[in-house]
Amino acid sequence: MKYQLEIKQLVDYPRCRIYRSFIRNLMEDRNIRTNGGSYLFYYIVLCSYANYRMSRRRLEGMSYTLQAGEWICPITELQEAFRFRFHHQVISVLQFLEEQHYVSYSILGKNRLVKFSILDWKTENTILGYSYPCQKDSGFYFFPITKVHELISIGKCSEMDILLDLWIHAVYNDVQVQGSDLGPVVYFRNHTGSPVTNYTELAERWGRSRATVCRILKKLDSLDLLTLIPFTGSHGSIIYLNNYLSTMFSISDVLIDKEEVALALSLPIQVPDDPDSVSEPDITEQISISDESDSVPKPVIRYVVGKVADLLQTQGLPCCQCRKARYQLSRLSDSRGGLNSIYSLEIICPYGNMAYRFELSMTPREDPPTLFTEIPAVALKGGSAHA
Repeated sequence: MKYQLEIKQLVDYPRCRIYRSFIRNLMEDRNIRTNGGSYLFYYIVLCSYANYRMSRRRLEGMSYTLQAGEWICPITELQEAFRFRFHHQVISVLQFLEEQHYVSYSILGKNRLVKFSILDWKTENTILGYSYPCQKDSGFYFFPITKVHELISIGKCSEMDILLDLWIHAVYNDVQVQGSDLGPVVYFRNHTGSPVTNYTELAERWGRSRATVCRILKKLDSLDLLTLIPFTGSHGSIIYLNNYLSTMFSISDVLIDKEEVALALSLPIQVPDDPDSVSEPDITEQISISDESDSVPKPVIRYVVGKVADLLQTQGLPCCQCRKARYQLSRLSDSRGGLNSIYSLEIICPYGNMAYRFELSMTPREDPPTLFTEIPAVALKGGSAHA
C-alpha cells in the first residue's frame, strides 16, 4: 500500500527544533560574523553542547557526572566556539547569562575547565532516564521562541544572531501564513498571516540601521543562505530560507520564484517594458484569450497566466500538470480609465472532468519611466470547480 505524506509546520508551536549539526556548521562558517551584543548565538551554542540524558565525562584525571542540560569542557573549547581570543571573554558571556537566569556555571580544574547548566532545559526538552554518552554533532533539541525575543532585545544583533532569528522563525506549509506553501518563509508571528516585512521593522528588531540590515540580508543572500525577494514601493520584502527543508525534514529543497510569490500575496509582478520581449510561458499554446481589444498586451497576459498556472500547480491543482488542459481567459472589465482589468480564468480538462474557474485581476501602475513596467496586485480569487 502506498501513502502520500504531507508535511505542515504549525505557527503556534512555542518551540523550534534546532539540529546540532546545523549549529556545528554555523560555528565553522567564518563568513558569518558573530560580533554583536544580543547573546543569542552564544546561548544556542551552549544549548547545543548540553546533555539530553545523564552521562559521565573524564577530564584531567577526574570523572564528572553530568545531568541532562549540563556539560563540562575546557574553557578553550568554548573560546573557539565563541570565536574569542581570551578566556575572560568566555567568562564574561557566562556571567551575563547567569545574571539573566539562563545558565549557571562553575570554574573547575585549576581554572581550565568550565561546567555549565541550562536552567530551563528540563522544561523545554524531554529527559531520558538512563545513562549513556551524548553525541554533540547529531540529534536536535527544542529551543523556546520566547528566548529568541528576549535575547535579541538585549543588544545589537550580529550577522549570526540575525541568521538564527530568521531560521527559528521560518514556517513551511502552514495554512495560516501566506506564501508558506511555496517554501520555508520567515514569519515573525505578528498574527497577520503575512510574511511581508521591511527594513525599518527589521532594523528596530535587530538594533541596526536600515542600511546595515540591507547589507547583511544581501550578504546572506549571496552566501546562498536565504532568498531575499524585495518588492518596489511600500510593499516590503519577503525572506525565504535555503537548505531549510533538507535540514529540518530531510527532503529536497525547493526553488523560489518571485512571480509565484507575488501572485500568492497579491504583490507586484515585473515584466519587461517592451511586450514583445516578454518570455512566452510553456503553456502558451494552451491559452485562449477571447477579447482581442484589451489594454493589457497579450504577451503580458499570457505571461501572467503562465505564472498563475505554476502557482496553482504548487498548490496541488492536477489540471495544471496536464499538457492538454486549456486556459480560457475572458475579460470582465478593462483597465481603461484607471480601473482594474478583471478576467474570468477557466481551466478546462480535455477528458471531461470538472473545470476550475478563477477571477484574475490586474491593476496598472503609473510610475516614472523605468526599465520595467509593473503590474501590482495580481489577485487570484475563486477556484470553484464546476461540471
